[in-house]
Amino acid sequence: MDSYQPEASRGRRVQRLSLVPKMRAVTVLDVASISPNFVRVRFGGAELAEFTSPGFDDHVKFIFGGEERIARNYTPRAYDNAARTVDIEFALHGAGAASDWAAQAAPGQEAIIAGPRGAFVVPVDYDWHLLVGDETALPAIARRLEELPAGARAFVVVQLGDDADRRALSGAADADVRWLAAGQDLNAAVRALELPAGEGYAWCAGEAAAMAALRKLLIEDKGLDKERIRAAAYWKRGEQAHHERLVE
Repeated sequence: MDSYQPEASRGRRVQRLSLVPKMRAVTVLDVASISPNFVRVRFGGAELAEFTSPGFDDHVKFIFGGEERIARNYTPRAYDNAARTVDIEFALHGAGAASDWAAQAAPGQEAIIAGPRGAFVVPVDYDWHLLVGDETALPAIARRLEELPAGARAFVVVQLGDDADRRALSGAADADVRWLAAGQDLNAAVRALELPAGEGYAWCAGEAAAMAALRKLLIEDKGLDKERIRAAAYWKRGEQAHHERLVE
């Protein structure tokens, strides 16, 4: 991968891409346990030869079930057009149809992957990157760190319900990774960060109310421009299948 050259690529900024959504029949090829509450499922299928996911936080509809199909949003953790595979990480949080499906997933099972309908592409040439979220954001955060080149600076704060789900996050970037337990104050941890000078970009995802509060903190306490923050609600307490981008 090319080395980090912020000045040479300064002109490239966030892009919103529209993609043509397509429903793709897939089959489970492999199921791997990552940690006590995460499994990584590899799907394969001939139609994945043209699958694309330009943004690290893209989401696809994972569609499963019998006559009454269920659809949930997930981040493509990795994909390989030549091998015709897509990997998705599932959090086994103990409740929910998708979590129940993932807990019993086995090679040979069939499902459908639809999308992504669009992509939000954040360039890697910012002076620094802030990545914050709970366990639902961990697949996107892990993917982003793998995509950042050598020399990039990243500050990562992840809050997990179970400390046993902490993992080594690989990548060439200079990453300051901080893990929080469920009872710790996420906002306080972000407020305590000493972010460097220069142009940075903040990405955060998790529970709706928590992410709305974090976005407010980043604007009011950290002085970040709204255009350099992407905050997403991957779930909302008391609701199912919730996903939204938080903006004013």
